[in-house]
Amino acid sequence: MSSETPAAPSLADRITRDEEKKSWADEVNSPATEEPPTLTQTEAVPDQTDGAGQPFGGSQLSEPEYAVQVKLADMQADPENPLYSVKSFEELNLQPEILKGIVGMGFRKPSKVQERSLPLLIKNPPENLIGQSQSGTGKTAAFVLNILARIDLSTPEMQKTPQALVLAPSRELARQIAGVVRLMGHYMEGLQVEVAVPVEAAQRGRKVEASVAVGTPGTVMDLIRRRTMDARQIKILVLDEADNMLDQQGLGDQCTRVKLMLPKQIQVVLFSATFPDNVVKYAHTFAPNANQMTLKHEDLTVEGIKQIYLDCDDEEAKYDVLVKFYGMLTIGSSIIFVRRKETATKIEQRMSAEGHKVVALTGGFEGQQRDIIIDAFRLGHAKVLISTNVLARGIDVSSVSMVVNYDVPDMLSRPGGPLVADPQTYLHRIGRTGRFGRVGVAVTFVSSKSDWQKLMDISKYFNAEIQKVDTSDWDDLEEQVTKIIRSSRAGTNFKGNSV
Repeated sequence: MSSETPAAPSLADRITRDEEKKSWADEVNSPATEEPPTLTQTEAVPDQTDGAGQPFGGSQLSEPEYAVQVKLADMQADPENPLYSVKSFEELNLQPEILKGIVGMGFRKPSKVQERSLPLLIKNPPENLIGQSQSGTGKTAAFVLNILARIDLSTPEMQKTPQALVLAPSRELARQIAGVVRLMGHYMEGLQVEVAVPVEAAQRGRKVEASVAVGTPGTVMDLIRRRTMDARQIKILVLDEADNMLDQQGLGDQCTRVKLMLPKQIQVVLFSATFPDNVVKYAHTFAPNANQMTLKHEDLTVEGIKQIYLDCDDEEAKYDVLVKFYGMLTIGSSIIFVRRKETATKIEQRMSAEGHKVVALTGGFEGQQRDIIIDAFRLGHAKVLISTNVLARGIDVSSVSMVVNYDVPDMLSRPGGPLVADPQTYLHRIGRTGRFGRVGVAVTFVSSKSDWQKLMDISKYFNAEIQKVDTSDWDDLEEQVTKIIRSSRAGTNFKGNSV
């Protein structure tokens, strides 16, 4: 990173407009959005978590205490809510040590995805499962509970023998999942968990001695080939973020090769928030005769996440608006997603110069550097994390209350073709907030007609409103955004009635 930080022009110079700003949306006469609802009642959202909770390093929200209308218990009593539950974990006949771990993590009742998937997962004989549900509704806990219910820890030898393998697309997600296994299995005597991700040269060659291994496909494949991981007793294979794992040519090939190295009679479990049609067919090949729980894509967005967009004059104006936006609001932790690592570095330099506690995480960092950065964010040492899509999937940091799409997520329509909207990445990005009954705001920056069209395509894909907030009057913008944040807390609710 360069030691020189560009001088930041005056905020007044950046934001002042000599005339009324024209929106990209104005060119196509988009309808005005209604004013968000106002605050009404006061109930507190409990601290139930999905993924890495407080014991694993999540930090508490450092933001104003706004009253909220709907608490988690209400959500779990609403049949239209993906957190809905009428059953208990006790009815699943889990070991007492597992139930104790569930309570220790703050779970009281299973969410809808857990309620419907767990009986299918833990019944005997084991059956394969393809499971889909909205971000932050308990998918990780579901497959971890299945693993803990099935592994044998009766002898020291079995405690050191891999029996369950979880594959994830990034080292950050692998480390997080391993943390969840340790937390949920905290009271299980003899449980050992190891993370199989790229390591420093000094650690290579060390044998994997754990009943549960969580890793990235390439590293796991290498460990099995080198016989530093004994795969002969593995009976459960889980792919988290399975659509991404199977859709990417490199990862898909590696996952297939890993599976071929495992015993033939294993339970295969695929979980993701999204399963595009082109991936579902491959998923059924990878997990034959699987039970399937999927959603229509218009049922995937989470209404507990208030989605807005800000008009910007051009690419450079995006940064001006970003700094003003952060200076205006008091929020907890947030993630800014960008398209290129060069953009992440530039924003980190300039926001640091403005006094913000910022770190950047991109694929350009080596493994242990990435661990240090994400841990600093988890622990609250940095309040803003700037990232490329390396963190768009699965990462759960409890304090994240806002996600910023600095660049509208897009992808090539075909090799060499034009860029088009990428709804799947958008959904996974905004899903880093508003997890398991918590609330959040997703902000997207639009700086061209092309950006606006992509965002509208995403809105149409999910049948979700993404509300425009005008940036020409910052006093009015502050009032609008404050209302939005408060109303998102007041009206926490989820879209979707089937899992």
